[in-house]
Amino acid sequence: MKLARRERYFVYGAALLIALFLLFQLAISPFFEARRRVKRGVEAKEKGLEEIVKLSSEYRRYRKGSQGIEQILTNRERGFTLFSFLEKEAGDADVKQKIKYMKPSVSTGSGPYKESLVEMKLEAVSLEQVTGYLYRIESPEKAVSIKRISIKQNQRKAGSLDAILQVLTVQ
Repeated sequence: MKLARRERYFVYGAALLIALFLLFQLAISPFFEARRRVKRGVEAKEKGLEEIVKLSSEYRRYRKGSQGIEQILTNRERGFTLFSFLEKEAGDADVKQKIKYMKPSVSTGSGPYKESLVEMKLEAVSLEQVTGYLYRIESPEKAVSIKRISIKQNQRKAGSLDAILQVLTVQ
């Protein structure tokens, strides 16, 4: 079949465009798609590795803190109870007569330590007495902390407060 020169150029150009299209679809495009997939996979693995490193450092920190708690508990005086500690400190802070009630409780956890909790209510105390008492009982050396506190104004005596404390320690 005899084609004019112009028609031949047109057929060659179309064949070249089809060849380029097939080359792009069958070789270049899959290469870049595979490269993108590998890159996303590497990024996902890097994020997973970062998470593992973060969790590992957190685990070491908790483990070190656990050993610190063990050390605190062994240094605490023998026969330490939260109830008696709070009562003694209330006497020293001059709020013992203001204690309305003290309710001790012990949680049954699955770990090696048990939490001992005492809820107590102080009635008609001054702000200075509350802060002094809180300063005395918050003791990292004895592993005693305040879990929750609620302070409101006393309705009967002007200028005084009522406070409900939840104090926590581990045994």
